[in-house]
Amino acid sequence: MDEVTPLERIRRQLALAVGENAAFDGWTPAAVDLAAEGAGIPLEQARLALPKDAVGLIELYGEAIDRELALLFPPERVAAMKIRARIRDLLWERLRLQAPAREAIRRALAILAMPQNLAAGARLSWRTADHIWRLAGDTATDFNHYTKRATLAAVYGSTLLAWLGDESEGDSDTAAFLDRRIDDVMRFEHFKARWNGDSDRRPSLTRFLGRLRYPPR
Repeated sequence: MDEVTPLERIRRQLALAVGENAAFDGWTPAAVDLAAEGAGIPLEQARLALPKDAVGLIELYGEAIDRELALLFPPERVAAMKIRARIRDLLWERLRLQAPAREAIRRALAILAMPQNLAAGARLSWRTADHIWRLAGDTATDFNHYTKRATLAAVYGSTLLAWLGDESEGDSDTAAFLDRRIDDVMRFEHFKARWNGDSDRRPSLTRFLGRLRYPPR
């Protein structure tokens, strides 16, 4: 197990509180100071340990959510679930974990949508999708590694927007939206599996050239 430095320990201790405070104070040093005061950590130490910019604080919060999600879905729990349930429950639980910082998430998306932050936003989106697939037990290293994450990043992004605007009881509208998106992902994955497994029906330049030279009788 990697050793956690004192500064990293402070970052981890304050990360979730910073996100919750950002709903009122924005992703600013004020949110850091308030989190430090609540945890009884000297402001000087907190300011030294935590990022100074909004994107850095947003990333810190996302890392904390990832750690919480990993604790809720240990390998033995995931192993007993079907793949659809793994992805669906991981996405839903991530939303639930972020509920105390809902307004802060809205602010974070606005910040990441700024032209100078688009690359950081794409990186954070990819990291979220990668983390979820890894928790789900995915070990793909080929082209599927990238298509799975790109697809899931799109699903999570659209579901996050639906969640932010959801006023239904228990976020039931978001739950239904997520179920539909997960069904789309599963259909796409099944299609890919059939396509990849049926080599005789896939377009082949070699077969095409062979038929030009030796046309069927």
